[in-house]
Amino acid sequence: MEYRIEGDNLQILRINLGEGEEVYAEAGKMVYKTFNINMETKMLGEGLGGKLLGALKRKVAGESLFTTHFTSSKGVGEVGFAGEFPGRIEAIRVSEDRRFLAQRDAFICAEIGVDFSIAFQKKIGAGLFGGEGFILEKFGGNGLVFIHAGGDFVTFELEKGQGIQVDTGCIVGFDETVDYDVQFVGGIKTAIFGGEGLFLTTLKGPGKVILQTLTLSKLRRELGTMSGRSGGEHHADVGGGLGSLVGSIFGSDD
Repeated sequence: MEYRIEGDNLQILRINLGEGEEVYAEAGKMVYKTFNINMETKMLGEGLGGKLLGALKRKVAGESLFTTHFTSSKGVGEVGFAGEFPGRIEAIRVSEDRRFLAQRDAFICAEIGVDFSIAFQKKIGAGLFGGEGFILEKFGGNGLVFIHAGGDFVTFELEKGQGIQVDTGCIVGFDETVDYDVQFVGGIKTAIFGGEGLFLTTLKGPGKVILQTLTLSKLRRELGTMSGRSGGEHHADVGGGLGSLVGSIFGSDD
């Protein structure tokens, strides 16, 4: 299997499949395919162990119950995938010795040898305040998995004992060896007026960490704010959120 990722903040993944090669993808992520690429929708686990449990795990993780499988019927064929909002695509190689955890809805597609599962946060604080809840997507087995998230990516290779603190929700994924927890930011003044929320996520190595510069929640909030502004200074768009409501109040001449 050969692949290339093209574009900047609206990237597309282009995969060339030879005879006998197969990838499976999240339903709805395909952009195009050549005539000699066959596609078949299966419940997760069908052809990957045949267990209903796999499909149920995907549903809990926010993905659909089904995946679409792509194979070449003759010669080399091509299929393209993309995310559903502005962002980047990253290729992650997993193995039995190196599993990877990702935020919900990050999955694009994977080689057939990659196992998809879920992982529950072991610490209550991380589950409640970590930005992604108790559930993360977990990838093991052997092969390449492709994930998507918002904005640009920042990658860290943390050594043992080395750590970083991250705005909650900005984590795309990390190696299973990375320790993940959530801590209170500190003083009341910083928590209330700092603009970064009440909690920060702490990540400690060893392992790889990928961060995103744009979260889907921030994108929705900004789009809601702009929607409120487009309605005029004197109109408070209820769908625009608290920001547009406050802006309409202070921007009014009445």
